Amino acid sequence: MRVVLADDSLLLREGLVRLLDELGITVVAAVGDGAALADAVDTHRPDVAVVDVRMPPTFTDEGLRAALDIRRRLPGTGILVLSQYVETSYATELLVHGGGVGYLLKDRVSRLADLSDALERIVGGGTVLDPDVVATLFVRRDRRDRLATLTPREREVLTHIAEGRTNTAIARTLALSQGSVEKHISSIFAKLGLTTPSDDDHRRVLAVLTWLGAITRT
Repeated sequence: MRVVLADDSLLLREGLVRLLDELGITVVAAVGDGAALADAVDTHRPDVAVVDVRMPPTFTDEGLRAALDIRRRLPGTGILVLSQYVETSYATELLVHGGGVGYLLKDRVSRLADLSDALERIVGGGTVLDPDVVATLFVRRDRRDRLATLTPREREVLTHIAEGRTNTAIARTLALSQGSVEKHISSIFAKLGLTTPSDDDHRRVLAVLTWLGAITRT
């Protein structure tokens, strides 16, 4: 796997390079701002761009903007956005662009297993949301909306879908059969109005987008 890394902190950049090296992942470029990130991606065409949200010059959302621009220009490039804080709007903007994206808190990437798992799922076209972001979203949702029709178990399943877990992983975590997980997911799709036949991976993304409030369906 080939990665371009962007973070304005030299210390964090070097730390991430070492972590990725331990995982057997090649960092083809490590840069400190959005413009350098765009140039590095154009030059190296990595499998994944790992990007800090806040970078020079304003330290607001330059990294996210650069990542979204890369995704529009080179849709096959995976994007893993890192943030120091839970900012749910960033997760929403990423997921609008489909699979192959992730949003993790920086504390999470110090755990090699979490980082490796996230990158593998992103390269495979999946989505990854930090569990803390998922928890925050559930707290903020208005219980009068369609998500209020989900059972507690269906909410658990949707939580794991939002984190990018496969049906097999969800079944293992919740001690369910894979068939039970599939039934729960079918029920979630029905309750969220996602019954039109389409690619299941696409419907999973739409389910999470509905949950994030990024789309409105009648």
